[in-house]
Amino acid sequence: MAEFIMKRLVSEAGRSDEFEIASAATSTEEIGNSVYPPARRKLAEHGINCEGKTARQLRRDDYAHYDLLIGMDSYNIRNMQRMCGGDSEGKIHMLLDYTNRPGDVADPWYTGNFDATYRDCLEGCRELLKHCP
Repeated sequence: MAEFIMKRLVSEAGRSDEFEIASAATSTEEIGNSVYPPARRKLAEHGINCEGKTARQLRRDDYAHYDLLIGMDSYNIRNMQRMCGGDSEGKIHMLLDYTNRPGDVADPWYTGNFDATYRDCLEGCRELLKHCP
């Protein structure tokens, strides 16, 4: 959800040409699958399209390619650091660390609460964008 929320915010700010935004999994369960249907419906409620997206796994070379790697929770952060061989350049951060309430994004996979996840992602992405010069 965060990928598509961030793309929307960047587009609305007229800054699409300044960013490359992509998401990648730290696990293998959903590789090749499209966006999870309840997440797709939640995004659609807000006029956000995620068609054509299929899950891919984070690769070690993503660390060199991207300026920032943003995780949704502490489990993702640990996996990202392991998969990238550490974080020598300080590129790996949690999304909500950019807000005044750092911590994990609500995980709808376990809670079923896609409203909370959408709100967390929207707040985190808004604040992240403010930090991008």
